[in-house]
Amino acid sequence: TFESETVEGALPQGRNSPRKVPFDLYAEQLSGTAFTRPRHVNQRTWLYRKQPSAAFNIRAFECTDKYFGGAAPEDGTLDPNALRWMPFEEEHQESSHDTQEKDDFISGMHLLGASGEPPTKNGIAIYVFMFRKNMSPEKYMYNSDGDFLILPQEGALEIRTEVGILMVYPGDFAVIPRGIVFSVDALNGEDKLTRGYCLEVYKGHFVLPELGPIGSNGLANARDFLFPSAWTEETEQSQQSGVKKLYNKFGSKLWSKVVDSSPFNVVAWHGNYLPFKYDLSKFCAVNSVTYDHIDPSIYTVMTCVGDEAGTALCDFVIFPPRWMSTDPDTFRPPWFHRNTMTEFMGLLWGGYDAKKAFLPGGASLHSCMTPHGPDAVSYDKAVADPCEQPTYFSSGLAFMFETSCMLRLSEFALNNKCLDAEYGACWNNLPNRFNEAIKEQDE
Repeated sequence: TFESETVEGALPQGRNSPRKVPFDLYAEQLSGTAFTRPRHVNQRTWLYRKQPSAAFNIRAFECTDKYFGGAAPEDGTLDPNALRWMPFEEEHQESSHDTQEKDDFISGMHLLGASGEPPTKNGIAIYVFMFRKNMSPEKYMYNSDGDFLILPQEGALEIRTEVGILMVYPGDFAVIPRGIVFSVDALNGEDKLTRGYCLEVYKGHFVLPELGPIGSNGLANARDFLFPSAWTEETEQSQQSGVKKLYNKFGSKLWSKVVDSSPFNVVAWHGNYLPFKYDLSKFCAVNSVTYDHIDPSIYTVMTCVGDEAGTALCDFVIFPPRWMSTDPDTFRPPWFHRNTMTEFMGLLWGGYDAKKAFLPGGASLHSCMTPHGPDAVSYDKAVADPCEQPTYFSSGLAFMFETSCMLRLSEFALNNKCLDAEYGACWNNLPNRFNEAIKEQDE
């Protein structure tokens, strides 16, 4: 558990909800799990704020009739084909310098695929975002449907939350849990494109994977995760910013209402239900030093546990710069594969060792039992490489959202001009060499 305060003495001592809170603040508990969840997984934070969140109930939320991500998740289409997208582009690129056409983090979010539904708290959604306009100081948001995992790919983010501020750079990721009020601004300034990926889980929370025989160290170490310090948005700044709106993602739709003051009014807090960030360069990769390419689950950064032991609702996996050291007879790139899980991949920078045309800002999707693997060029190169010496892969940072769900794909995903219609051709030159090899052996 953690604690923070902007004013010394604001955090009550010895109890959570005293009759008189220091400095006439209001005590409010934010519960991220049911009260009766086991202690080791129970998540909640006590907030001590200038006004309780209930004070905003003087106005009702009204449905905007707009879906977060621009589409109803249930209206998507199941597609078993191997799919790849070139780097995603803004829909209104030609008029992106017109103030009326600029997107912020909310309007610049595009649903790619989803499964399940928020009302039953079961499933996931995957998005890409592109924006040139800041949310602050007029917009705030919270997500009633689930937790967000946010990965900036181009441009850094300033994520302001009711418990503190996170600076999130390309190569970092941030998690914003369900219910936490936040806003997102571009650190590289407005008018410049900020782009990235977002994973939403409707059930549970992101946790570190169990290490099993690896032991007590390795992969993403708990000490490297960063949590914000308490802060408040100054009243004067808040009042000068004009009309302020609070948005609520509820049942996939956006609801909104005008608020008279900033919800960023938490002076002190303590607990373990918090947003956080992590620098992926700190990941301690584990790999084979004898033979074979080990399953990619060894690169799991965080997981959202599913209903079946050992099967995640969704794993967040990375393929970072790392040493590769195996015997000379090991095929080092990822092998050909058919998987009961669905694999969505993106690229944060550089290249990917199994696909030559996989580009930063793009994505690929190999659904349940869809065949995939290295392209012909990468395969032939790896087979010809005796790999007698350890090599350091330093040319890129790819990631994967691996989920037990099948994804319904949005119209944005399936009809996008960035969808690579020739993706399947990368496996064209993988001929049947068996008969020829048999003849050579007989001779």
